[in-house]
Amino acid sequence: MTVKLPETIPRIQFAVTARSALFDVQHSAALRLFNGFSEGCPGLVIDLYAQTLVIFNQLDKPEELEPLISLIQRWLLAQYPWIRVAISKTRQAAEEQRRRGVLAHGEQADRVISESGVQYAVDLTMNQDASFYLDTRNLRGWLKRSMHGKRILNTFAYTGSLGAAALAGGAARVVQLDLNARFLSLARQTYALNGFSAHDQDFLTGDFFRQVGRLKGQGALFDCVILDPPFFSVTQSGRVDLAAEHERLINKVRPLIAHNGCLVAVNNALYVSGEDYLGSLKALCSSGYLQLEEIIPVPLDVTGYPETIHDPTFPLDPAPFNHPTKIAVLRVQRKDQAAASPQ
Repeated sequence: MTVKLPETIPRIQFAVTARSALFDVQHSAALRLFNGFSEGCPGLVIDLYAQTLVIFNQLDKPEELEPLISLIQRWLLAQYPWIRVAISKTRQAAEEQRRRGVLAHGEQADRVISESGVQYAVDLTMNQDASFYLDTRNLRGWLKRSMHGKRILNTFAYTGSLGAAALAGGAARVVQLDLNARFLSLARQTYALNGFSAHDQDFLTGDFFRQVGRLKGQGALFDCVILDPPFFSVTQSGRVDLAAEHERLINKVRPLIAHNGCLVAVNNALYVSGEDYLGSLKALCSSGYLQLEEIIPVPLDVTGYPETIHDPTFPLDPAPFNHPTKIAVLRVQRKDQAAASPQ
């Protein structure tokens, strides 16, 4: 890939300006300023977390993007002087610290962002991502609106933002489950920021397959289970492969969902088309015990706007979803309850 600076710089500037209405007065929000995969510069993604820029260089040959990144960073800092810090993340760097992110400008990255009245703790260099996923913002909004009084299990919780959104909407209980205790510690910080009670029994650290099996053994039931796994991972107890085995994960958690409860299924596999994913969900629904209720779109600042999209480079078409992060809500009927219902 050869980056053509005279063409690419105005394209990025136009995309950023198109999002200016999303800047809040306190500069505490998180949003995507540029998605190069859909807006004409594959490999470059620019996010904003409060007053901290996070610039992702995801090219296999990252040096090809470095001159552009330097120019765009200078333009952004001049255009928006309230931006205090810039972090650069290079996915193919040999050094772990460069993959996790290095300061390119300023001194101290923001540690808190706000979204829809909820505060979330972030650690922008804790991992190769930014510890907070912008593509699930609409899902957090749905959880906040829909989970009042409900019991939630958030599997593959990572830093717990989906569960925290449910609590902000008045959920009765949220159990956060993740393999990594360090990630869940950030969830606890989010709880503290919002005044949520943090009960140790609601933070489960361990393997997904073992913990789900243990919950089944206890007869645990939840009104909503969130299934947002990584694209691929392997532990001693099982394998997560969203390209080949997402149905197996759905069936794994179904026994934990109460009658008329819901399953939120997220699949972010680039090599699973939207049609294939939807087809697999419909096949699961053919038994009559699952019903596809809703598709939740990814926010437009993350996907790119109709007027800013230029030569999208997704490997497979995500339609009818609007992004490779494909989010579906399934309604669950339990066989034991359905059999007991009057005909």
